[in-house]
Amino acid sequence: MMRSTKRIAVLALVAAVALTGCAGRSASDVDTTARGPITMAMGSNDAGKLAPVIEAWNAAHPDETVTMFELPKDADPARDTLVQSLQARSGDYDVMALDVVWTGEFAAHRWILPLEGDLAIDTSGLLPATVDSATYRETLYAAPMNTNAQLLFYRTDLVPTAPATWQDLLASCPTARAADVDCLDLQLKSYEGITVQATQAINSWGGSAVGPDGLTPTVTTPQATAAIQAVTDAYADGDIAGRSSGFTEEETNLAFLAGETMYAYNWPYMFDTAKTEPTSTVGDDFAVAPIVGPDGVGASTLGGYNNAINAYSEYPATARDFVAFVQNEDNQRAFADQSFPPVLASVYDDPELVAQYPYLPVLKDALEHAQPRPVTPFYSGVSKAIQDNAYAAITGARPVDQALADMQAAMTAAAS
Repeated sequence: MMRSTKRIAVLALVAAVALTGCAGRSASDVDTTARGPITMAMGSNDAGKLAPVIEAWNAAHPDETVTMFELPKDADPARDTLVQSLQARSGDYDVMALDVVWTGEFAAHRWILPLEGDLAIDTSGLLPATVDSATYRETLYAAPMNTNAQLLFYRTDLVPTAPATWQDLLASCPTARAADVDCLDLQLKSYEGITVQATQAINSWGGSAVGPDGLTPTVTTPQATAAIQAVTDAYADGDIAGRSSGFTEEETNLAFLAGETMYAYNWPYMFDTAKTEPTSTVGDDFAVAPIVGPDGVGASTLGGYNNAINAYSEYPATARDFVAFVQNEDNQRAFADQSFPPVLASVYDDPELVAQYPYLPVLKDALEHAQPRPVTPFYSGVSKAIQDNAYAAITGARPVDQALADMQAAMTAAAS
């Protein structure tokens, strides 16, 4: 135990040294009671969903209005815009809608304020996994706004019920072959999508990608090895379609809507596209279930946004009240109406919403088993290490053991 504690302390020191020179402001240097008009920054692809929320807030708080600043819609340039502003110690964006995977990095740099003391919020009604995604080193650094989890979509005209385990799914693949369709399509192209697939497989098999310190790679454990081996074997056997190595979410969506696969892993938006897109051939002949692991429900990887308060904000008290306002029941119900999965657990049990969106109970089940991607200040490097080496293992370019050893080494290098 002492040796482990010492290693964590050393790694924390290494991380602190690595982050020196671009660290932000300490919470003790901030007036957490200051109030006034603020600006929220969010990717343009989802910013419109906040318009009614901001309108309602502004009507009730004419002296503390919120103005939306739209960031680029793609994640990388949006993150770059925020990072450049924060490195310049700018308070231009008082509230920032962070991709959940950025939270650890922004917290480690002290670019965002911990939500404690005057800035504390009530998280008791939120889905626990969403709170975990906003927590770095046991401190809450952001207010979860919306969430997401991948689901297993299945063709009910081919399989009447969803498989309960990974082995059950594989055992049903002859049915797909008899129908001349793929058994399972998912995202194995070398991009963030394969990080999602690899980490949710590792988590589903009981492993993890990074230890609790956010720094130590843990991808050479027996659990991680078994997970990546299972996906690799399914790909080699053709149970996972070979074309999945070139698939993003959109190719997966198009394949499922075209009736070309019996199963697909994808985000809940595909439920709406399958029901409403004119090109959809599956109509009502499909259903959803949680993704599967070796012993039952798998651990989907969490998506969504966390609202964080800029450490250089001039008015953090207003920012705190606004991020809490976003979490109220009316706003969270409105998010459900926009296929923007809420973080408030009670919304998933609302009979009216369930009647309108029958996938909500399944999504709640998936979210209760979901886990965040690695919460680490070096997420970009960690994700790249997972992408490169998971792709090499699954496509057979390298043996699984070697690829995971290389992944471990690349993740260690990313944190040094």
